[in-house]
Amino acid sequence: MTSRKTSRYFSLGTVVLALSAAFSPALFAQGPAVDTAGPDAPTPVVEAAAPVMITPAIARPSIANPSYDGAHKFWDTKNRALFAAVAAFSGADFAVTRANLQSGGVELNPVVRVFGRSTAGLAVNFAGQTAGIVGMSYLFHKTGHHKMERLLSMVNIGGSAGAVGYGLVHR
Repeated sequence: MTSRKTSRYFSLGTVVLALSAAFSPALFAQGPAVDTAGPDAPTPVVEAAAPVMITPAIARPSIANPSYDGAHKFWDTKNRALFAAVAAFSGADFAVTRANLQSGGVELNPVVRVFGRSTAGLAVNFAGQTAGIVGMSYLFHKTGHHKMERLLSMVNIGGSAGAVGYGLVHR
């Protein structure tokens, strides 16, 4: 894929993202109330006999176990599997990147390009990336963001898988 095609894909992605954000219902959640009754609907009469205390209702999603709040141990089976996949894809990314650089290829990531001048530097980069994912997941875990804790690993796996696929196609 040439630089021009890549630029077009990023431009198209940016436009799609901007349009989906612009028309998101969440943007209109705090807007003015719309009168849906219509002009012919009778006007309700409210007689205020005494002041009424209104408390907001909080809707909670129904779950099978209402005592479960999403908390779990950090090193549970799902996180171990995700971290193993993160490490495996980082290792594959390291191997493909190293092979491409040794055969005259160019590193496209400007951050990794700094470390790509030596095999040891490249290994430190990918090991640091894996350690950073585990560390950030732990931070999310400790602050109670359990979905983000796992989503971070999944996004990293997807990015590394994409980089490995791109590197294998463009050998």
